[in-house]
Amino acid sequence: MADPATYRPAPGSIPESPGVYRFRDPGGRVIYVGKAKSLRQRLNSYFADFAGLHPRTQTMLTTAASVDWTVVGTEVEALQLEYSWIKEFDPRFNVKYRDDKSYPYLAVTMGEDFPRVQVMRGAKRKGTRYFGPYSHAWAIRETVDLLLRVFPVRTCSAGVFKRAGQIGRPCLLGYIDKCSAPCVGRVTPEEHRALAEDFCDFMAGNTGRFIKRLEREMREAAAVEEYERAARLRDDIQALQRALEKQTVVLGDDTDCDVIALAEDPLEAAVQVFYVRGGRIRGQRGWVVDKVEEAGPGELVEQFLLQMYGEATIPREILVPARPPDEAALIELLSEQRGSRVDLRVPQRGDKKSLMETVERNAKESLAQHKLRRASDLTTRSRALQEIADALDLDQAPLRIECYDVSHIQGENVVASMVVFEDGLARKSEYRRFSIRTAEGDVASIYEVICRRFKRYLEERAATGELDAEKEDAAGHNGAGRDETGHDGAAHDADGYDAAERGGAGTPIDPETGRPRKFAYPPNLVVVDGGPAQAAAAQRALDELGIDDIAVCGLAKRLEEVWLPGDDQPVILPRSSEGLYLLQRVRDEAHRFAITYHRTKRSKSLKESALDHVPGLGPARRQALLRHFGSVKRLREASAEEIREVPGIGRATAEAIVAALRGESPSPAGQGS
Repeated sequence: MADPATYRPAPGSIPESPGVYRFRDPGGRVIYVGKAKSLRQRLNSYFADFAGLHPRTQTMLTTAASVDWTVVGTEVEALQLEYSWIKEFDPRFNVKYRDDKSYPYLAVTMGEDFPRVQVMRGAKRKGTRYFGPYSHAWAIRETVDLLLRVFPVRTCSAGVFKRAGQIGRPCLLGYIDKCSAPCVGRVTPEEHRALAEDFCDFMAGNTGRFIKRLEREMREAAAVEEYERAARLRDDIQALQRALEKQTVVLGDDTDCDVIALAEDPLEAAVQVFYVRGGRIRGQRGWVVDKVEEAGPGELVEQFLLQMYGEATIPREILVPARPPDEAALIELLSEQRGSRVDLRVPQRGDKKSLMETVERNAKESLAQHKLRRASDLTTRSRALQEIADALDLDQAPLRIECYDVSHIQGENVVASMVVFEDGLARKSEYRRFSIRTAEGDVASIYEVICRRFKRYLEERAATGELDAEKEDAAGHNGAGRDETGHDGAAHDADGYDAAERGGAGTPIDPETGRPRKFAYPPNLVVVDGGPAQAAAAQRALDELGIDDIAVCGLAKRLEEVWLPGDDQPVILPRSSEGLYLLQRVRDEAHRFAITYHRTKRSKSLKESALDHVPGLGPARRQALLRHFGSVKRLREASAEEIREVPGIGRATAEAIVAALRGESPSPAGQGS
């Protein structure tokens, strides 16, 4: 690891002009590219206060061995050069968007003598027109099948096309009129190219003129009594209309825009784009990115736009979830690439806002699916557990991890959650939730919940006889605790099954119910949501209970630092660490579970009122009181005599209601009546 002070530029040597800078490792490889309005201010920020930098930035600086820069004239030039260098050097510490899957396009090979319609993936080719991308290849094939009735363009491969020409007989599509059969000369190359151009025009959104033309031809055929031709044209019109129905209308007919939405967590972000052409959603595409550097929504949007539109077609309007920091320069760059004005907007209301919300839901689902795929990989999970064991200096991989989080609003309705991950996967049947009894802050709540959970653990171990067995093992090692045959007494039967599984008391299975005891399984690792104070509170609870074989750590959300009890410095796992990713998933799940319980409890408390505690006053009579008086406030101001006017309310109940609402004790007469 290099000391950043060893390669810090000399004072005054960095210009104040806009520019782009590169950090390089000892081998000269570029590991980070950045731009700046003022190179001096930006680069000095890296070296002025190393301790105050984000841990990921610290890692980049200690990995680097040198820094250089290039001065440019404007911010637009800086954006262009930054994009070019990121593309050229592929720096490891820059944010890089990658497809979460390979999306198919509908392609028309206009560069060939006889253009072909097909499904294509991967890099785009010169001379080919692309439409999409689509979510699924079958969606393209359904659309093409409908359009071939009207635009019978070639779809066969080069080999099939050549063979049909050699034998003088077209393929099946030629016989059913879904191909104009240029292979056997039914149409000239010029006529076939015109069909392909019409196909492209229809897919590009110029749909009205084709339907109007077919309708006119249908009426003309019917007028001269060519009913078979008119019926065929009618079917063609219906085929075009069905193809249009597959592309949802979301905005005005003249709207061309890309709608971009983000979903992110501290480690990753997912981006979804809907392509709207002619007011219709023509395609969809998604990316997932590792957040190697600290970046907010605006920075992610800027980096995404630079990478996405480096080679792609730019629409006249782009809807984004947040404004990029260098918005004016970015708009100027995109407009220059497009050749006309590009508008960058954050929708606030109306149809565009609704569409943005839809795209955002897709982004959230994409991120969730990406996490699920990543978590389901056995090799990845095993590597994550081993990385955690190595980082925390554990004797073995933590196959069972329990995580605790506390949730409340200003100290009210304090709850805690316990989630369990076994072998890197959530074990939801083992989740538990706690209502905190002493609301004295998050640290005290963590201490309370750890004490309660592991007191139950000790109680249930005592109930199964495990504690007594451990004491016997500790008393001696020369045959103590073994039966006459030399086998461990009552721990296992001859075939290896635990005695409790046969109805005994040797394992965490309750012999009365046949179900696992709730708190009988100990974790290998306890994770608490928080920093050193929370980790120390959890460790103190375990120490007071005499439990010394369970590791504890805290995961602080702000910088994703792992804190061990008693340590002054956190453990920083590498940014690309699967272990950090697993710890974050465990922590986020505990947070979600705690918030869900807190909301339920808070909602229940908001629905409660003083009337709930009046003896003999059920839901029906409470509703009758509220209907009669209109509100609890008016009911509180009413006298007992006025309350007795409500059907079903007697004198004793009325006085009890008055006392409950005014915080008084009911009169003796009222109590006895």
